[in-house]
Amino acid sequence: MSHYLAFDLGAESGRAILGTLESGRLTLDEIHRFPNTPVRVFSSLYWDTLRLWHEIQQGLKIAGRDRQTALNGIGVDTWGVDFALLDASGALLENPRHYRDARTNGMLAAVFNIVPREEVFAQTGIQFMQINSLYQLYAMRLAGSPALDCARTLLMTPDLLNYWLTGVAKSELTIASTSQFYNPRRAGWATELFDRLDLPKSILPEIVAPGACLGPLLPQIAEASHLSAVPVYETGSHDTASAVAAVPSEGDSWCYISSGTWSLMGVEIDAPVIDARSLALNLTNEMGACGKTRLLKNIAGLWLLQECRRAWALAGREYSYDELTTMATGAPPFSAVIDPDAFLEPDEMPAKISAHCHATGQPAPESAAAIARTIFESLALRYREVLESLESLLGRRIGTIHIVGGGSRNRVLNQFVADACDRTVIAGPAEATAMGNVLIQAMGAGELSGLSAVREIVRRSCALETFTPKPAASWEKAYEKFRQVVRR
Repeated sequence: MSHYLAFDLGAESGRAILGTLESGRLTLDEIHRFPNTPVRVFSSLYWDTLRLWHEIQQGLKIAGRDRQTALNGIGVDTWGVDFALLDASGALLENPRHYRDARTNGMLAAVFNIVPREEVFAQTGIQFMQINSLYQLYAMRLAGSPALDCARTLLMTPDLLNYWLTGVAKSELTIASTSQFYNPRRAGWATELFDRLDLPKSILPEIVAPGACLGPLLPQIAEASHLSAVPVYETGSHDTASAVAAVPSEGDSWCYISSGTWSLMGVEIDAPVIDARSLALNLTNEMGACGKTRLLKNIAGLWLLQECRRAWALAGREYSYDELTTMATGAPPFSAVIDPDAFLEPDEMPAKISAHCHATGQPAPESAAAIARTIFESLALRYREVLESLESLLGRRIGTIHIVGGGSRNRVLNQFVADACDRTVIAGPAEATAMGNVLIQAMGAGELSGLSAVREIVRRSCALETFTPKPAASWEKAYEKFRQVVRR
């Protein structure tokens, strides 16, 4: 029996999850949960990074002091693209910004004025989104940021937390690949982009693979937590990389949707696809565990519903996610369709959805039930569009869609996806990210070898639900309308 502690930090909350591996099965025990709430100061949006670090230390204390668990490893995964800058002494130069901060507005065009879009993609193979680390850094350069001028090290968010755990400052491969300044064909940083954009390439740390051992917990942290010198492993530090490692797939005719705040939909392949076709489709090549490439599309996912729920709560109407899902089933179908990716910035989401519908010549959904249904249907239609893009690029049909992550619990959305895409959907595990985090640690510790062993344990360890498609003419009509609305 072995015990691994996974810290899984999402855009809405974080958890410390104790994973126990015994007799070919994995069990998970959430021992600590905490909110991850952005902080606005004047017009800027920040992560509360020191609070997150405090909560990680609390999770360690619960595992060591309260549970008295002998850990075999610790791993951290988070969302992508965000980073911290450290000075020569290793101290934070400023609090890390949130990827939804407005400073990156207009930055894609600013970068393309210097380095053409085609060249950026040729070097990185990454989908163009203004939230990417490259545009955050360039916004700092154009603003004359003193922090950038003083920086000695750039660490992505999980790399920063690992540094505070171990004192070792390195960047893990899967999180580095979200930055849009990693070159997957050369397996190193895209330093030419830094030269062209007058960014300091000296701040880029060594890159290490998932499963690498960074070293033991720092003595003062181990002592405060009543833990030994537990090894800290690089897991799939980008949460989607850990989630994809835990997709319970068999064969090769499948794709995945990691469904949560974001929806990340793609396939697992052996090498990046960086050519005119993938550029035209605006797909992304991110790195995965065991040398795999995650060819995928980032889609604005259930964040739309999260923001609507927050807006309704501020107006005095509290709804749980389960309530909204149930309410959506009673709303009229296909009253409107929206482009989920048209909504990047937070606040007033119901009003923004209404404005989007009016701008596209549609009646706006008015009730919470109607808005929720519009979000679910539009996500399912967007998934179909991405599925067709992947199939056209790969030249083959994808037979099964695996939905993992918290969104896999949404049975209404799962059925909508099966119906819209006319594909079998297999939902689960909801805890794919935590499972992948733990099992990649176990690979690093030598307990497991390869993704097939990881996925076999996932299949043994959790219940999966299959959704059979019920295609209908109404979905075909809605898809035609969706394509007209988004005009890609």
